[in-house]
Amino acid sequence: MSQLSSQTASVLRQNLTNLLAKREAAASESGRDASDIHLLAVSKKQPSSAIREVYDAGLPAFGENYVQEALDKQEELKDLAIDWHFIGPIQSNKTRDIANGFSWVHSVDRPKVAQRLSTQRESHLPALNVCVQVNLSGEASKSGVALNEVEALCQLVSTLPSLRLRGLMAIPEALESYEAQRACFAPLRGEFERLQNQFPSLDTLSIGMSGDFEAAIAEGSTLVRIGTALFGQRR
Repeated sequence: MSQLSSQTASVLRQNLTNLLAKREAAASESGRDASDIHLLAVSKKQPSSAIREVYDAGLPAFGENYVQEALDKQEELKDLAIDWHFIGPIQSNKTRDIANGFSWVHSVDRPKVAQRLSTQRESHLPALNVCVQVNLSGEASKSGVALNEVEALCQLVSTLPSLRLRGLMAIPEALESYEAQRACFAPLRGEFERLQNQFPSLDTLSIGMSGDFEAAIAEGSTLVRIGTALFGQRR
């Protein structure tokens, strides 16, 4: 595993400090406690050395999009107590590796995938934490169920023995203004709050990325997925 330069390590730590300050400010503006809003480092295409540096700086949770890349990193970093989240599109032939290689899956968007994850999760492992992915913008290029289909998929997930329904996740279209970003997130927040009455384990609203996480925090996000603002632009 290659070593980071001292300059790169310093930049990563400063980026994390800046993000924590922005989270604090956004939470304060919304009358929320920043400790209720978790940061998930999106580490796809990042070297294991960068993940180790960020972990050592105090961030324990990392999200990966590609199964084999993630499994390789897990082997390299097995001495660390990293909380691994799978956040990418799920192919049916990858569900066994996802079911057993991660503690969270954010991108469950169809019954077949949920059923396979439950069946293939090894019995000695705790229940797999699951977020149902919602397609807020109706974009054909994005995964996720429509807002009016969320409840049915949540109902299925909640009945599967090796899964634990934890939340809703969305990746909306990129919008420039803070007001437009909030307006896009608002319907999901409403559905999340409604479903919490039906599903007691539903406690995670996984919305917000580097370009819109302040708006997501204003709309109730409990987990923001940060890649570029932490690691910089991928090469």
